[in-house]
Amino acid sequence: MIVAIANTKGGVGKTTLAVQIAIARARAGRDVWLIDGDRQGTAAAAIAIRSEGETIPGIACAQYPDGPQLRAQVQQQRNKWDDIIIDVGGRDSTALRAALTLADTLLVPFAPRSYDVWALDDMAALVDEANSVRDGLRAFAVLNLADPGEQSTDNAEAAAAVAEVPQFQYLSTPIRRRKAFSNASGAGLSVSELKPKDAKAIAEIDRLIQSILNV
Repeated sequence: MIVAIANTKGGVGKTTLAVQIAIARARAGRDVWLIDGDRQGTAAAAIAIRSEGETIPGIACAQYPDGPQLRAQVQQQRNKWDDIIIDVGGRDSTALRAALTLADTLLVPFAPRSYDVWALDDMAALVDEANSVRDGLRAFAVLNLADPGEQSTDNAEAAAAVAEVPQFQYLSTPIRRRKAFSNASGAGLSVSELKPKDAKAIAEIDRLIQSILNV
């Protein structure tokens, strides 16, 4: 399975989700390749820290911010891996467009702020463009950095707005704004590996992964 995690809007937690999903799948026994398609290289840096700490399982990671190179490498090596997770930066880039032509699944995280929701129109247009040249792309939107409260008005309004964007299937598995996610990802760890454990963070990322797999 190839999963692209993308949004033209920056600051919505794409890299954190990419790192968490990649490590979780590796811990489930899958052969995982994490591709950092952002010139900032944040995902690659996190995995380098994991490698330096000799944390098991190790995660294969490569950085391809150039779209043609990303496409060529994935096409050449896709059969070597059970799962390929592609993290692409917060802008319309050649890497993002390449990822949309390669992925089985697109995951678009968005935050519960009006300008983040509006930015989904840009991603919707890119999904339409990708679907004009390929078949089978499953596109999901997930609320990330959600307000902690279960009854948050901002969370509910953002979810309702996204439900009206037909290009995406909204996943009702929000990832809330928790220190465990940023602390773990910055250390190249999954929230399941971080100590002390945050049971709510672990449950949230597990539910998100199962939603992607089961649809």
